[in-house]
Amino acid sequence: MKAKTLYFTAPGQVELRDTSIPPLSQGQVLVETVFSGISPGTEMLVYRGQFPKGLVDAHDPMSSKLEYPMSYGYASVGRVIKLSKGMRHKWLDKMVFSFQPHSSHFVAGLDALFPLPESVTAETACFFPTMETAVNLVQDGAPILGERVLVLGQGVVGLMTTALLAGFPLENLVTTDCYSLRSSESAKLGVSVCLDATQPKLNAEIISALGGKADLTFEVSGSPIALNTAIQNTGFDGRVVIGSWYGVKEATLDLGREFHRSRIKLISSQVSTIASGLSGRWDKTRRFKVAWEALERIQPQKWITHYFPLEAAKEAYQLLDENPQETIQIIFNHKENK
Repeated sequence: MKAKTLYFTAPGQVELRDTSIPPLSQGQVLVETVFSGISPGTEMLVYRGQFPKGLVDAHDPMSSKLEYPMSYGYASVGRVIKLSKGMRHKWLDKMVFSFQPHSSHFVAGLDALFPLPESVTAETACFFPTMETAVNLVQDGAPILGERVLVLGQGVVGLMTTALLAGFPLENLVTTDCYSLRSSESAKLGVSVCLDATQPKLNAEIISALGGKADLTFEVSGSPIALNTAIQNTGFDGRVVIGSWYGVKEATLDLGREFHRSRIKLISSQVSTIASGLSGRWDKTRRFKVAWEALERIQPQKWITHYFPLEAAKEAYQLLDENPQETIQIIFNHKENK
């Protein structure tokens, strides 16, 4: 039996390959994928060849040692169709999530599988990694009652972060994005306003909407230039949480004006680990539980703008690369890969 697996082979190039499905070892299952989600941030860095070469990160093995050709992805949902000998049959036909590349089938141990809660659909479960990222961002930012909060970027991560923040008793919550489709979705989340990130007087508009500079800013746009916008619009002793991974794109920072005297804290936030101030009480299992509950509450499947069969992966990535203004979340529908 063969699986159809997506490979990134060079910048701007993807192809489907027949890959062998290994025999099941004890404690493993075979999963037939139903849906898998494209990460419009990290995955596009892989597609464009903008990832650091030779990166080794013990905390994030999925993004370590990236080199072409590679299978990549981490948002797969499927049905268990085969068990290894001796396994309890309760796992057979169970719908599960797993951090796996885009492939029609995959083999995994039970420790790599997350059974879907009854109230979470397969499409919704594709957002699980993004929701965990948003939970991590909010935990690292630690919003305080009555704060002014700014979120730069309303892609999938930005929208989820905004949706979580909307549940806090903030003075003002302001977002920005350069695409009207994403801005309109942000406006539905209860923000004070979602501003056009391309307007020439953006800083003045942000401060006016917030009622002053931000106490807490999240930079999740994926654009290095937005980091200066974050610094310029964050007040004295404020915090800037940097959730974007820029890959090899360099961020040129203006640290020669107010920044030196402002005591602004720049916080690197990445979901593979838990902040030291929380790790005594929090672990990944506890954070996973919060992410699943947030998925049930927020129902992010409304942000799926396109479905593609895996055979049309080239068209899916071209759309994200060339016309991102038309997309929010793209899902591969493996049920159409017949």
